[in-house]
Amino acid sequence: MFIHCELVVLILALTLDGQASAVYGGHEAVAHSRPYMVLLERHMQNGETSYCDGFLLTEDFVMTAAHCQAKSFTALLGVHNVRNSNGIQRIYVKDTFPHKDYSATELINDIMILKLSSKANFSNNVRPIALADRGDGSLPKSCSVSGWGRNDRNSKYMSLKLMEVSVTLTDNELCRGKKIYCSEGEAGPGRLWWSVSL
Repeated sequence: MFIHCELVVLILALTLDGQASAVYGGHEAVAHSRPYMVLLERHMQNGETSYCDGFLLTEDFVMTAAHCQAKSFTALLGVHNVRNSNGIQRIYVKDTFPHKDYSATELINDIMILKLSSKANFSNNVRPIALADRGDGSLPKSCSVSGWGRNDRNSKYMSLKLMEVSVTLTDNELCRGKKIYCSEGEAGPGRLWWSVSL
């Protein structure tokens, strides 16, 4: 169940790109406690660089959000503090495979697989996520979301360190109707809702 929780909330986190990926009200994750996390450097058409979060599925595949589109990508593996490049693997992304039914307007099926140009070197700081086996289909109640998104609603800058925040997965009519996972997390005086299609 815990592994299933990790996968679910990572997918939830992926629906929040570098601009909206807010780990509001969270705290710094223990360094390298999530060796499957990938910081994706997006090289845009206009020459700008921005970032998305992803996670390592295998030695050469990363999962991220389909709305995290770019002209090209570089996957940064083994990152905790963005300013510390020691031990970070930089691997160019060779191919992108967004979900065929992704809808940018409704943000459904917001999942994309990235094929790395070379295989990651596994270490204590770089490991693929453990995928869940078939379970009873029930959702865990409490999970943790991680990422390098904004950790303050008013900030336009991403966090330099991997952050995490606890969320509660919710089961309501809207989420069931759209076949999505929804979660709710404390964010100061308000709450945030995140969702992803199954």
